Amino acid sequence: MIISPTYINELFVAQTTLIKDSRGSFSRLFCIKDLTKVFGERNIVQINQSITTDVGAVRGMHFQYPPHSEMKLVRCIRGKVWDVAVDMRKGSPAFLKWYAEELSGENQKMMIIPEGFAHGFQVLEPDSQLLYLHTAFYSSSSEGGIHPMDPVISIEWPLTVTQLSIKDELRPMINQEFKGISI
Repeated sequence: MIISPTYINELFVAQTTLIKDSRGSFSRLFCIKDLTKVFGERNIVQINQSITTDVGAVRGMHFQYPPHSEMKLVRCIRGKVWDVAVDMRKGSPAFLKWYAEELSGENQKMMIIPEGFAHGFQVLEPDSQLLYLHTAFYSSSSEGGIHPMDPVISIEWPLTVTQLSIKDELRPMINQEFKGISI
């Protein structure tokens, strides 16, 4: 597993090797030995999967407030997505900056998103499936989010956004009162 930093501190992309032969393929999804430097003492407590059928659909931008902040490891296991992380950390030099990476079942990349980031993605191929590894349990009382089309952040979605959930459509835009998430 090769772990590469991004231009945002503590946000990483991991690359694994897909081994193919006549039977099919094999790849490593998680290895704490390889991830220890970025993972620290955290533990995976929940694993989730999403399946999104329509190209252009966006899920996000979601996060959890303390004390339920979480690190997420996100991998596309089928299809292709434009995966986005936004730095929401109060006092961060990259506050409200975003980073995106194309994830696919083929390229074997994984985003490693630390606490204090909003996360979302846009589907680039039909029936795309993502696997999420979380270091904190979901808590509805700690759920937060921002609108994926927020002009303050100006995420450059590669396709026209064709579909949002009602919940994501109703997410707030960032205003001057928002100072960030304290981690």
